Amino acid sequence: MKRTTWAAGPTVLAMVSLALSTTAGPASAAPAAGGATGSTAAGCTYTAAVPADNFKGIPVFDAERAAKPYSATLRTSQGAITFRALTDQAPCTTYSFRFLAERDYFDRTHCHRLTTQRLYVLQCGDPTGTGSGGPGYSFPDENLTGATYPAGTVAMANAGPDTNGSQFFIVWKDTKLSPAYTPFGRVTAGLDVLQKIAAGGEDDQNGPGDGFPTLPVDIRDVRISKR
Repeated sequence: MKRTTWAAGPTVLAMVSLALSTTAGPASAAPAAGGATGSTAAGCTYTAAVPADNFKGIPVFDAERAAKPYSATLRTSQGAITFRALTDQAPCTTYSFRFLAERDYFDRTHCHRLTTQRLYVLQCGDPTGTGSGGPGYSFPDENLTGATYPAGTVAMANAGPDTNGSQFFIVWKDTKLSPAYTPFGRVTAGLDVLQKIAAGGEDDQNGPGDGFPTLPVDIRDVRISKR
């Protein structure tokens, strides 16, 4: 696993690349849906990138559809977690998440990282389960001005500015992070499920308080519903 750094308040804490940070590579020649190598519309740019794991194509942004509110329910082996997508604040991010969810990208994957000290997040969204996987494209950060990460926040993992892909994290307890991770959702049901997972602990494989969840969190599917 690759190691990256997260800014946690005034200190920098070395973490394995999973929930807030991921491995994102340079632009690649990975084929996009329709033969394109990327798409741009209304300020949303999705650029072909490596790695491309479980490749589902590259989104073609539709501003009208992106503006429509939705909720997403992660049906996991530990229970269901539902969040409201912040389509008005992070339209590029929420459009990408919906694109992947509707193509079953997250189905039969697992959440590969849990942190229980200083940073309190569960990280998911990597079909390889290594913390280094991605959907074959990247896109810029959004919604960072004044960003905070209270319990229930759903935000993008990244490997630096504008390297978002498929990996995301869910905050199970108020945490302090630098405003570098796009918040794109708010948990509306299932915070107790997250707290149960956190109470189960992790294996410290990445360091004290940072590792694979002791209670396996397998995502069976992600269901999108209109609000």
